[in-house]
Parts: sequence; structure tokens; C-alpha cells
Amino acid sequence: MGLPREVAAAARDFPMLVPRSYAGRMRHGDAADPLLRQVLPVDAEHLPLPGFTTDPVGDRQAESGRGLLHKYHGRVLLVLTGACAVNCRYCFRRHYPYNTASAGPKEWKAALEAIAADDSVEEVILSGGDPLMLADALLAELAEAIEQISHVRRLRIHTRLPIVMPERVTDQWTQWLAAGRLTKVVVVHANHANELDRQVGSSLARLRATGATLLNQAVLLRGVNDSTAAQRELCERLVEQGVTPYYLHQLDRVAGAGHFEVPVPEGLEIIRQLRATLPGYMVPRYVQEIAGEPNKRVLA
Repeated sequence: MGLPREVAAAARDFPMLVPRSYAGRMRHGDAADPLLRQVLPVDAEHLPLPGFTTDPVGDRQAESGRGLLHKYHGRVLLVLTGACAVNCRYCFRRHYPYNTASAGPKEWKAALEAIAADDSVEEVILSGGDPLMLADALLAELAEAIEQISHVRRLRIHTRLPIVMPERVTDQWTQWLAAGRLTKVVVVHANHANELDRQVGSSLARLRATGATLLNQAVLLRGVNDSTAAQRELCERLVEQGVTPYYLHQLDRVAGAGHFEVPVPEGLEIIRQLRATLPGYMVPRYVQEIAGEPNKRVLA
């Protein structure tokens, strides 16, 4: 039996993609499973909603070269690839024109020259897609080139792969992550405690052993983690596995993801209740990214 027509249409627009290891953590037969909801195409993705756009965080207006985004003072972001191991249905870059706007190895020279020419840049962020879809040797080569730029002090890597495909944390990656003069920060992306099984915990422990700072950013999602109980369990599990709950993002208003939106007052109440029941270091900052603003807006 095929997919319903509306669901099949959503999957054509933005394909369903999920690793077996991640699917194995879902509650089989439960259509409301919080991991399944993050990856399953639904007909609501075709409902046009006011305020939901194809570039909700202003990536295109922040481009300062192919694959190079410069939104905030002192930091630049390299969009290295459009590839990812999982297609999250709320992805704020689900409409991003990776074929013409990302920086593959052929574009690295120009991007690095632009970074070297701007001595205000102290931090380079690797993003995508997911940068860990690239081979370890390529990533090591890029990290070494960034390290040669004297005014860059930190390298930050945004990746969901240690969560959805923990076997991607290889010896070769941890070796170059531990090497060199740059301070390394790895920002992973877990939205629900059920994502953090024993295998994920082992991979996160290997990352911690490199000396990198581990942070988590989650997205507040209707039907996934929009309760104090779900958020509390996520924060507790992250800390147990050595990851600081850093950001809880208000949903970026990307076209196709409106059914995930939680009103800000509900998010504020969740944060209030978390602060009443958890130590301060376990409570993430509740933030929202507004296109064109010089920093993320801290809601709580």
C-alpha cells in the first residue's frame, strides 16, 4: 500500500530521509511517537500560512560569498553541503538552494581568503546540511586551513549526526577534533530524551574526551517536546551525557513547518516551570532568530 496522496506530495517536495539507527528508537506502531513526528511527511506541509517563508532567518541576505554567511559580529558560518543523514520536517533550510549557494571544496579557497581578510572574525562555524556528511580527511584539511588564519580562535561545528547516526563519530574525526590550537565547540541537536540512547551516549563521551565543549540546541515543536515534562527529561538526559542544554529555539517560520509551531507564551511557561524544578545550568536559553537582527532574541 502506497503513501496517501498528500503525504506522498510532501515527500516529493522534501524527501523523507531517516537512518535505521534513529528509526530503531521509535515506538513502533505509535503514530504520535515524538521521533517519528520529526521526520514523517504530512499533508499539513502544503498549507500556506501567513508569515511562513522559504528563508525565515535571512540566510540569503547574509551571504558574503558562496557558502559564507556573516550575520553576527566576530563569527562567520560556512554552509559546506546540503547533504544530511536525516530530513527533519521543520528544517529552516529545507528550501535553501544548496546547489548554487553552498561552499564545496572548490569554493573553500575564496571563503578562506575572505575570512583571512577580515580580522574581526574570531570564530568559524561549519554547518550545512550537516558538515559531518563530508569525509573526515576533507574536514581535517579544512580545519587545518582555518587554523592557519591567525585571528581565528574558535571552530564550531553544528551537527545532528552524533544524535541520529552515532556511529559517525569515528577515530579519525575525534583525532583531528582534539588536535591543533583552535578551541573546538560541537553543537549537537537533540529534541527529545528518547533520541539519547546508550549508543548516542557513548559517542558523546568520545567527543567529550577530545576536550571539545559540547552544547545542545533543540527546537520547540508541537507534538514532540511541547511540555515541561518532555523538556525536563531532555535537559536531564543531556547533562547526564555531558552536554550542556544551550538553546531552545522558537520554531523558525519556514514554509511547510507551521504545524509544529508552539505559541511563545506556552514556551515561556515551560521555561518558567523548568526554572522552578531544575538547577539553572540545566535550563536552556529560550531564543528566537529574527532575520536581519544583530543577535538572537532571548525570550527567556
